Amino acid sequence: MPLMAAWTTQGDGRLVRASPPVPEPASGEVLVEVLACGVCRTDLHVIDGELERHASPVVPGHQVVGRVTAVGPSVTRTQVGDLVGIAWLRSTCGACRWCRSGRENLCPDARFTGWDADGGYADAAVVPEAFAYPLPAATDPVTLAPLLCAGIIGYRALSRANLPPGGRLGLYGFGSSAHLTALLAMAQGASVSAMTRGEGNRRLARELGVDFVGDEREVPPVQHDSAIVFAPAGELVPVALESTMPGGTVVLAGIHMSDIPAMTYEDHLFRERDLRTVTANTRADGEAFLRLAHSLSIAPEVTRYPFDRADEAVDALRAGRASGSLVLSRDA
Repeated sequence: MPLMAAWTTQGDGRLVRASPPVPEPASGEVLVEVLACGVCRTDLHVIDGELERHASPVVPGHQVVGRVTAVGPSVTRTQVGDLVGIAWLRSTCGACRWCRSGRENLCPDARFTGWDADGGYADAAVVPEAFAYPLPAATDPVTLAPLLCAGIIGYRALSRANLPPGGRLGLYGFGSSAHLTALLAMAQGASVSAMTRGEGNRRLARELGVDFVGDEREVPPVQHDSAIVFAPAGELVPVALESTMPGGTVVLAGIHMSDIPAMTYEDHLFRERDLRTVTANTRADGEAFLRLAHSLSIAPEVTRYPFDRADEAVDALRAGRASGSLVLSRDA
């Protein structure tokens, strides 16, 4: 059985080189040669054991662009040679109340790439055909990869933020997802503020044309209509609420967050401020965002790493040395 190069984790903060067998596509699955894979903060939560272990060891990575090299039985629309994307949501039951009501992201039996099953920090990966995103043949794998999670989650968070046309949006944290959300919001006519640690993140926000840039606790000159907290820091939740006007909405976009400190009703929630969360995404979110990103020419600021330096990319993200999106690439 042929082997491939991969990185695996056991949830203790280490990425380990491995040589597992090349996976074989089961019924309804396709085998994908990985061309690029984004490095996401959710990967870091899996690697560092901040999320409950599911599969262990597991190959992280759920922002995958690759070429189909084999198809399993019952595959009907995908052919060898097709370019596809593999995202975080890997499968759902299709039968529960959430799946039947268009909320498959809340399915209790959902499975996720790079957490429940091996992902894209490898030469190859398999994915159910129903959860693979068909991509145009001319797609640049490196610039598309971050859109498959950072972009889609930012899109869902922005959709849940109830931002009025031409409104003011506050972003707490300015990593991969936040900077794509800023580009999307500004393209739609919003005014954006970015509160973030790290001069690299603040520099990127300024370069992208964000209206106000400050550190993570800085108070913007005008209250926001809506805010999104991307940083996994619970202490920023009351900060975001205090800077959001009455009737506004604050969305928490992460899969993991440190404890939220005590808040007062009067200072943080009264006057009809809404506090909402984001849980993964639906395939419809992904399809809608990829179409929108193409029509608006939304593209991430990318730092490339070769696949054999995946551990360095993860360390850069963990240490806050990275800005924009990090992508593992075959041609880096």
